Amino acid sequence: MTAERSVLPSRFSGLSIKLIATIIAVILLVEIVIYLPSLANFRANWLDDRLRVGVVAARVLDAVPDVMALPRNLTDRLLTSAGANAIVYRREGQSQLIELANPVTPDVVVTADMRQRDLPTLIMGAMDTLFAGPGRTLRIVGEGDLDETLVELLMPERPLRQDMLDYSRQVVAVSLAIAAVTAVALYWLASYLFIHPVRRITQNMLAFRQAPENGSLIIVPSARRDEIGIAERELAAMEQDIFSMLRQRRHLADLGLAVAKINHDLRNTLTSAQLLSDQVATLDDPKVQRLAPRLVTTLDRAIGFAQSVLDYGRETGVPPVLVPADIRPLVEDAAFDARLVGHPVIAFSNGVPETLVLAVDAGQVGRLLLNLLKNAREALEAAGSAIAAPEVTVTVTRADDGVTFSVADNGLGLPPRARENLFVAFEGSARSGGTGLGLAIAREIAEAHGGRLSFVDQPIGTRFDLFLPATLRASA
Repeated sequence: MTAERSVLPSRFSGLSIKLIATIIAVILLVEIVIYLPSLANFRANWLDDRLRVGVVAARVLDAVPDVMALPRNLTDRLLTSAGANAIVYRREGQSQLIELANPVTPDVVVTADMRQRDLPTLIMGAMDTLFAGPGRTLRIVGEGDLDETLVELLMPERPLRQDMLDYSRQVVAVSLAIAAVTAVALYWLASYLFIHPVRRITQNMLAFRQAPENGSLIIVPSARRDEIGIAERELAAMEQDIFSMLRQRRHLADLGLAVAKINHDLRNTLTSAQLLSDQVATLDDPKVQRLAPRLVTTLDRAIGFAQSVLDYGRETGVPPVLVPADIRPLVEDAAFDARLVGHPVIAFSNGVPETLVLAVDAGQVGRLLLNLLKNAREALEAAGSAIAAPEVTVTVTRADDGVTFSVADNGLGLPPRARENLFVAFEGSARSGGTGLGLAIAREIAEAHGGRLSFVDQPIGTRFDLFLPATLRASA
């Protein structure tokens, strides 16, 4: 299934808007943290101002022997300047009170003791005032300017709350302005340093993905030495590698198509020559009888080479279809196709238990086993009389992590050159005229099943181990 192509977001819908929103949110969060102590300090200063008026009134009371003799207009001015309904002055266990001519009896009284000035208490008091309901009366308690004197003011809480709301609105306005200015400044700075380079890289990736064979789309790295500069240089190197690889693969594909056509025609020609050689082999001429087997063998080898090249070229990399399969019959069929069953000289031993069932692609695993068994037969046939009792065996070793199949023969073993190029197409053949495609295809099939195919070095013969993981085990 083709992956959906990405679309580059607009300037203010990608990292840009996220960056601005993050900056504003962080600044507002910091402002909130600063706002609470600031509001508490504003309330404390406001109450201190009213308390100072009360202290002045206390001095007047302290200087007058008879408070009742004070003129009413003087006491009213003292109360009005403090915004209070009443002022109480306490000294040496005695209390003196001045109040308005028409005192108001409060319904709810809240005490603000200014002798407690720790920050948590001030913040809790500020929050209580800010979210208070209407009609509350505030009782402000503080120390006078003389020893052992207390001053208390009774006043409506509403003016304090109104001033606190006005102060909060000012803080919010200033905070938003600071956040906006800071966000814009940081946005342009971050855009220059980060967003524009990242956007340039993203645009290049999208464009190069649509046309990877266009060399002009390879990004030109900047001179930056930071992480973005490294990303640009690595992206440029990766795009250069992809461009070169695609061009090389296109050339190889074109060359492979031409070789396939030539190979197909060559195979047909060789097949016709094989038919003629079979007819020539029936002649009674002694020279013909002596040369005909060699001619037939050469033609068989050439046809096999052509067929193996065609088979390798038809490999499409289709994932295996895993279905529970009996492995012993699968090995028997592969041995039959490899011409080991009923061989006049080579013995074949199938050591796979009849109860072994694995979830595999029977066609692909059968082809893998066929390649291994065919290679073993050809190696023993090439050894000839050098091996007294040629034999090919298939054994199974079970473990918790999976099952290992061992395909071994008691031949002469692999030559050093073949061991160095095992599993490499057109390089890993152990016999003259071979293609080495069988082991390359076998390893691809093993890896497609999540397993591995490996060569096991041993003193006598050749052995290949096919490991299939426990996840393929259907039953044991």
